[in-house]
Amino acid sequence: MNFLQIADLRKEYDKMQLKYGAKELDSIYNGGCENHPDICFVFMNPTGKNIASEKTWKGRKSPWLGTKNIWKLFYKVHLLGKDIFDEIQRRKPKEWDYEFCDFVYDEVARHKIFITNLGKCTQLDARPLSDEVLKQYLHLLWKEIDMIQPKVIITLGNQVSSIVLNQKISVSENRKVCHQIKIKGNLYKVYPVYYPVGNGIFNMDKSIEDIDWIIENEIK
Repeated sequence: MNFLQIADLRKEYDKMQLKYGAKELDSIYNGGCENHPDICFVFMNPTGKNIASEKTWKGRKSPWLGTKNIWKLFYKVHLLGKDIFDEIQRRKPKEWDYEFCDFVYDEVARHKIFITNLGKCTQLDARPLSDEVLKQYLHLLWKEIDMIQPKVIITLGNQVSSIVLNQKISVSENRKVCHQIKIKGNLYKVYPVYYPVGNGIFNMDKSIEDIDWIIENEIK
């Protein structure tokens, strides 16, 4: 049932892609464990580097397909096996076929994590989106979270953390600090963590340290 409910959100994401994203690209949705995952990772927004954003792509449209750097984070915090990590690093973007993408996200689901973006509107490049655009997606993120009901939510970066928590957040001042949000009467723990890729690549070690701590203290 949860899968069908989450899939039902895609029509809304696709309409918003036409308004806020690149017209020649498709929305990127989400992926992973949809039934009470241990962690829901909330990133910013997808770019054209995701091979699934191409309109000719007929497979799953989940975050980070055809990319390398973010999977190093998941591997380092023991949420991705070594064999599949090595294969991700070996493959070129165009070598990610439908079967391999499903294989990667089966592994994601097996580790009881769910990966999504606050903004689902794919851009041609890594240009920052305004707070105003990202806030248009907030009500849909609440629906996602209500459907999957994660144990912990990790928000990546200052901008996403600030919008989700509805207050000015500096990750550097909130490391290992638990916040809470309420969705339909349920309280969820939210931890802001450094954005670990792109301009934030130099913060990956801090992201790893904090996620390790969150797993040790909230999941195990």
